[in-house]
Amino acid sequence: MQSFQIGENQAGQRLDKFLHKFMPAAGNGFLYKMLRKKNIVLNGKKAEGKEILAVGDTVSFFFSDETFCHFTGQVMSSAEAHHAETEIVSQRHTKETYASQQDKTALYREAYATLRGITILYEDKNILAVNKPAGVLTQRDSSGQPSLNEWVIGYLLHNGRLSENTLQTFHPSVQNRLDRNTSGIVLCGVSLSGSQMLSELIRSRKLNKYYITIVRGRIDEAGELSGFLSKDEQKNQVQIGVDGRAVKTVYRPLASEDDFTCLEVKLITGRPHQIRAHMASIGHPVMGDMKYGDAAFNADCRKKYGVRCQLLHATRVEFPVLKEGFADLSGRVFTAPLPAVFKEVCRHGNMEFQRIARLYAGGTDKQNQ
Repeated sequence: MQSFQIGENQAGQRLDKFLHKFMPAAGNGFLYKMLRKKNIVLNGKKAEGKEILAVGDTVSFFFSDETFCHFTGQVMSSAEAHHAETEIVSQRHTKETYASQQDKTALYREAYATLRGITILYEDKNILAVNKPAGVLTQRDSSGQPSLNEWVIGYLLHNGRLSENTLQTFHPSVQNRLDRNTSGIVLCGVSLSGSQMLSELIRSRKLNKYYITIVRGRIDEAGELSGFLSKDEQKNQVQIGVDGRAVKTVYRPLASEDDFTCLEVKLITGRPHQIRAHMASIGHPVMGDMKYGDAAFNADCRKKYGVRCQLLHATRVEFPVLKEGFADLSGRVFTAPLPAVFKEVCRHGNMEFQRIARLYAGGTDKQNQ
């Protein structure tokens, strides 16, 4: 028999959800069969799988060591592996399922060691707020390049806040995704309750997210853009039109000249490429945007200011008043300083641009007033 005691990062979810994470090589049918036959029990009693786990609960597995290792993806000797394959011959799994926990954690540690320019703005037992530089993926994609998501897990492993055993059932993860070449604040759940809280705030649009961007042309008045966004998955490109998902973007100019304007943008909805596509749709594309922008304008800005990617920065996040359990985050405001390339463009602008460069020179963490 093997047993697992439920901790804070496993509590609050259904038993069957936990079992899928704990035994990634086991299918639905197998898990529910084991529950029915009482080969998997909760606190010594038969369970259905829909029970909500609490801290201190014990899940017990009446399996052979070989079977347990096989379904949890742990490393076995060649003899044990052969025995397990004979015993579970009907199961087919991918190579990733069999990867040892050591191999997986090596990826996280490598990401932490190799990715540069990521800084921590805030951390507590539930969340991390990090400042992501342009050029870093938020989540791993088909390219196989390390991402911020792996960096966060590597950081937590390095600092002893996370163990390899915890990774069997819970993976910290980013909750708001930024494009590779968009910089700024990314929020990460480092506990199950923290991940659930962030996910709900984002889903319900109670988390206020603000961006700083520099766009082509002069804008002197604040505005609100509404429309519908559709996406071409093959091209990874979106279009503002009459079909798709409703989007809304609010902006106000912070400084303007004839050639370009610095805007503060608030996302009411959060869709892929929303700000970039919305601003391009009204003739004010983001400076340096190679997908939706103006090629001639971008080439000129690259020559003059060294702009090599879109000037879009997630600069501020405002938390609402939160319930018990997240008092430390209630009403908090986190900001990320502007990247150097923004400051370089602002330095060549008028006095208002230069004021913005000074104003956003350093990050702050404060209570909402």
